[in-house]
Amino acid sequence: MLEELKEEEIVNKVGGRFKLSTLIQKRLVQLNQGSRALVSVDTHDKMSIVLQEIMQDKIVLNTENEVQAVDDLNAAIAAAEGPDLEASDL
Repeated sequence: MLEELKEEEIVNKVGGRFKLSTLIQKRLVQLNQGSRALVSVDTHDKMSIVLQEIMQDKIVLNTENEVQAVDDLNAAIAAAEGPDLEASDL
């Protein structure tokens, strides 16, 4: 078993064991279909890559239980908020 899975930190980070297993499974499917890794690691073990992506806050499950890169999520939030306006712009 991988060391990261023995610790509660990764379970708490994701929000529970069910969400963790869902996130791992869905991300492994993405990697197997050719998605690029979001972390730089010295391994070709996809499970280790997924665990590092989770530990480094690179991926999350969105509200539809789909894997989403945190950078993509932040960009979507910024776009939804609209442009920053200064008081002088009004």
